[in-house]
Amino acid sequence: MNNAIDIASDTLLGTAGIDAHQLEATLGALMVPGVDYADLYFQILKNESWMLEDGVVRSAGASTSQGVGVRALAGEQTGFAYADELAFPALTQASRAAAAIARSGQSATANALTRGQGGALSRYAPIDPAATLGADAKVALLHHADKIARDADPRVVRVTVSLAGSSDTMLVAASDGTLAGDVRPLVRVNVSVQVEENGVRESASAGGGARMGYDYFSADGDRVAGYAKEAVRRALVRLHAEAAPAGSLPVVLGNGWPGVLLHEAVGHGLEGDFNRRGSSNYAGRIGEKVASDLCTIVDDGTLDGLRGSLAIDDEGTPAACNTLIENGRLVGYMQDKQNARLMGMAATGNARRESYAHTVMPRMTNTYMRPGDAAPADIIGSVDNGIYAVNFSGGSVDITSGNFVFSADEAYRIENGKVGAPIKGATLIGNGPDVLERISMVGNDWALDSGIGVCGKNGQSVPVGVGQPTLKVDAITVGGTQQG
Repeated sequence: MNNAIDIASDTLLGTAGIDAHQLEATLGALMVPGVDYADLYFQILKNESWMLEDGVVRSAGASTSQGVGVRALAGEQTGFAYADELAFPALTQASRAAAAIARSGQSATANALTRGQGGALSRYAPIDPAATLGADAKVALLHHADKIARDADPRVVRVTVSLAGSSDTMLVAASDGTLAGDVRPLVRVNVSVQVEENGVRESASAGGGARMGYDYFSADGDRVAGYAKEAVRRALVRLHAEAAPAGSLPVVLGNGWPGVLLHEAVGHGLEGDFNRRGSSNYAGRIGEKVASDLCTIVDDGTLDGLRGSLAIDDEGTPAACNTLIENGRLVGYMQDKQNARLMGMAATGNARRESYAHTVMPRMTNTYMRPGDAAPADIIGSVDNGIYAVNFSGGSVDITSGNFVFSADEAYRIENGKVGAPIKGATLIGNGPDVLERISMVGNDWALDSGIGVCGKNGQSVPVGVGQPTLKVDAITVGGTQQG
């Protein structure tokens, strides 16, 4: 049996001792007067993690959580309750609590459940990554990354390697007849290093992951060795970096992970809930010009094996490739069922939740800008005095205004069309819509990040992907310590 819906149904409903008739009866009881929609979300989540520090395995652990979340939606209101147990009595109790938000109105009924994936395609194998590699091999992988990092340069004084894997088995049953399930694997490796020269220390990290087993890290070459060498390279660059300039400067953003700036500064503002409430600066602007003609931005949950990809979202809607901005014009938002219904739009496969103990929100999956036709060398060559930012660390954005602040973890001066000295302490300060309008060149070197993205919203974290080609923004305020 390798069909995700079959595995999810047999695992979750079997554990709970619940059959289809009990699901339908529970949903029917939730549809009290005033309730528009209800759903039941069953989940078993298995996690494991390993950490090696200074050549010693410092921690190794595994955990399993399971339960059911119950929602009843009445207009803009959400009644939500959950139980940390997969059993029919717990489901019934949580359902009563969720239904308590119902207001007066006409009674509604629940549709008969239809087993299936609603046309969804599998994006990954329904496996538990923990079973794809033995304990000794996992420890060997950690030591391998440690050795590669230490052998890369004698200035490496400290190495920390972490390995994590999870298997998320979920099933959703809803009053609109949805009955869908999935088994979602996820693996991740991270290598952090510290280097020292003449009493000066710097640190950096690199890593990646995917919705696959641990064999992902040995497939297509030695990915773990690549992460280790990249972490060392980044740390050594920082060791000799100069103070960043300050002022309004042209900024070239590298491909891949720098797409996190678009994720934060633009992506969140295109989520349905913010637009329904009118709190996003993109609210009510479908069809309007909001970016340079060179900009086409999509959210795509259909890419095989990627960290942000899904077969179905957490409401059972098949994942999709949704164009948000096309040739500079706003053409769509990311939607869950509730916000889509209230806005008179269609759900887009973007309903996500951290776990059964959290309610649903419209969220991003893999969000990226499509490539243009400029050569990266020509983009850099067009800048006389500016910044080339190739990696980012932290950042924040105000959804209402679109204002953001981002820290460039690896950046360089651009002088007379050539990449110059590395700089540190560079902070990019700007406005998302304004930045989109100032994009004047888009590269042909589109890339996604290596599988490291975690997105936070309203206290919930979910895995995501970002990407973009190299692109030029004519002016961004750079906060540094020297006048540019």
